[in-house]
Amino acid sequence: MERSEWEEQCRLYEAYNDLHGLAQAFDTPFDAPAVLVVGHQTDGKSALVEALMGFQFNHVGGGTKTRRPITLHMKYDPDSHSPLCRLVSDSDPAQAHLMSLADIQAYIEAENMRLEKEPSLFSAKEIIIRVEYKYCPNLTIIDTPGLIAPAPGPKNRALQVQARAVEALVRAKMQHKELIILCLEDCSDWSNATTRRVVMQIDPELSRTVIVSTKLDTKIPQFARSSDVEVFLSPPTCMLDGCILGDSPFFTSVPSGRVGVGHDSVYRSNDEFKQAISVREKEDVASLEEKLGRSLSVQERSRIGVSKLRSFLEELLQKRYMENVPLIIPLLEKEHRSATRRMNEIIQELSTLDELKLKEKGRLFHDMFLTKLSMLLKGTVVAPPDKFGETLQDERSNGGAFVSSDGLQFPHKLIPNAGMRLYGGAQYHRAMAEFRFVVGGTKCPPITREEIVNACGVEDIHDGTNYSRTACVIAVAKARDTFEPFLHQLGGRLLHILKRLLPISVYLLQKDGEYLSGHEVFLKRVASAFNDFAESTERACREKCMEDLVSTTRYVTWSLHNKNRAGLRQFLDSFSGTDHTTVGGTSVYPGFSQDSAVGSLANEKDTKSRADVKLSHLASGTDLTSIQTTETRLADLLDSTLWNRKLAPSSERIVYALVQQIFHGIREYFLASAELKFNCFLLMPVVDKLPALLREDLKSAFEDDLDNIFDITNLRNILGQQKQDVEVELKRIKRLKDKFRSLHEQLSLRRRTANAFYDSC
Repeated sequence: MERSEWEEQCRLYEAYNDLHGLAQAFDTPFDAPAVLVVGHQTDGKSALVEALMGFQFNHVGGGTKTRRPITLHMKYDPDSHSPLCRLVSDSDPAQAHLMSLADIQAYIEAENMRLEKEPSLFSAKEIIIRVEYKYCPNLTIIDTPGLIAPAPGPKNRALQVQARAVEALVRAKMQHKELIILCLEDCSDWSNATTRRVVMQIDPELSRTVIVSTKLDTKIPQFARSSDVEVFLSPPTCMLDGCILGDSPFFTSVPSGRVGVGHDSVYRSNDEFKQAISVREKEDVASLEEKLGRSLSVQERSRIGVSKLRSFLEELLQKRYMENVPLIIPLLEKEHRSATRRMNEIIQELSTLDELKLKEKGRLFHDMFLTKLSMLLKGTVVAPPDKFGETLQDERSNGGAFVSSDGLQFPHKLIPNAGMRLYGGAQYHRAMAEFRFVVGGTKCPPITREEIVNACGVEDIHDGTNYSRTACVIAVAKARDTFEPFLHQLGGRLLHILKRLLPISVYLLQKDGEYLSGHEVFLKRVASAFNDFAESTERACREKCMEDLVSTTRYVTWSLHNKNRAGLRQFLDSFSGTDHTTVGGTSVYPGFSQDSAVGSLANEKDTKSRADVKLSHLASGTDLTSIQTTETRLADLLDSTLWNRKLAPSSERIVYALVQQIFHGIREYFLASAELKFNCFLLMPVVDKLPALLREDLKSAFEDDLDNIFDITNLRNILGQQKQDVEVELKRIKRLKDKFRSLHEQLSLRRRTANAFYDSC
């Protein structure tokens, strides 16, 4: 390679390294190509990374050795006879501290120990190391934590948690489309896709994935037949589907042993380690040819060994770098404009930190906030439903469900729009509709004979029974126990829906650029005022509804329950006709027994019982109509309902019918009253009372302590720091933009020169 060409490549890699650092520091969406190494803990991942680098720098072995991804910006420098490493500062990515390999190892170990004690266990923030060395390729490699395949069972729960955390981190890194995925597999059968299982979830076609089979030296002796080796080196499409980079896998071996001066060290220098890698590559080729009984083709040789993989990755990355140079410049210009706009906003914000302007901003925010609330209640599609909407199932989980006294819930699929993700007024309407469905379909709980007898009790002036009073006692008790929980459930559900308006409104304000960023104390006060208003309004509304429920269950007003009087009369007539025995055109009530009639007489010898009269006339076939008088029937009725405590079926059914009628009337009144009151005293106050309340709260806040409300001193410090950060970002973007523009001009000039040369030929 000529000196000028090498210097040009150095500038290219340096520019991309700076671009990657800028993306990490400021979370900017730059497509900086790099190689992402993905593999399990036992796949030889760290050993392969060291072999690609040409020197050893990290511990290699079992277990979790890396809890943060390590980004290695490697740069070929023929004049660096020992690795020159710089660790990029986490706090200031613009600074890179020159450190020895031992110090970098100590830093990585300290980070692993720190994260091991934290709940997250792993961190996605990269450790960035810049390396210059004579054996380094021009590559950017991101070494990720090794994937874990834990054993099942409760004893391995801690390891299972780690496995999920590692996989989530690696999957998030693979989402970046600009990264080339280096997928490591330690298997001799391509049907086993341990690492590919994870990779193909993100890159299903393997179109940006290079597959590497590691530990080739241990696999070759496992093959008994040459045909097995053939299949392993050139797997059929049925085993290794997709369009992988390089068309076929690479095969590598890394010799074991560490570099050092101790008695357990195998290599005394990195030069010896590098030489051992080259020797291992030749031995692998010889072993394969011996197994196959033939020489390897040029194509097959190009896939065996660390050096071949390194050259392929270097060429691939360089090609991506060259292709992306023209695309990077517009992105940098766009990011420069964005940073410039942020700088102008910060300067504008700093200029408005005085009392009058802050008060005006507070009032304007108040008006915009109320506008967003009103919009959400009236209906809008601006807020994304997938982010802020709730299905009925979600709503029940988060805001509480309507549960009847028997513990059952109404099937959510029967409610209209149950599967739709709603918010605002639409969600409020669906909740109220579910309330109507559930309460409107609620039946009166079962009534037992014991409840009827206990409800009869003893009057304060006589010991007779009053079944109308009995029915009232039972009905109001059942109604109170049934409907009061629904009232609390409705209040909790609608309060949940109203409180959800706050974060959605904040999102809309941020989207429209109307949010007061930086004024956290003021925003918390507005949010607290809104939540307090919603809670107090719901509580007051629920108390009003509770008064209605108490009034309808404390005193039965028959005019409220006579809507179903015709049905009740028909019900009573139907069972009266079946309970009366007609003989000679006369009805006999089975409830009027001989025992009760005899029990009502003082002396059996003084008079003949009514039952005996009935029996004698029945036996003789005499017409009872001419004998039974109105007074006798009245006495029989009193005997059956007033004096007799033995509950007859007819009496039981009368009580049941009356309870049903009263319960139905209370239910209809409660349903209509609750819906009307929640609309009038919960929903409408958000529209007509909340603005005045927030205005008063705002006025009070301004009068109390404006500096504390807006935290002017702290805000000025925050904005000053933000201004410094954006200034640094602008300088770095400008410097990068100049670098890439210069590279683009040089590449364009080279292409024009090459084209002119070919045209002249």
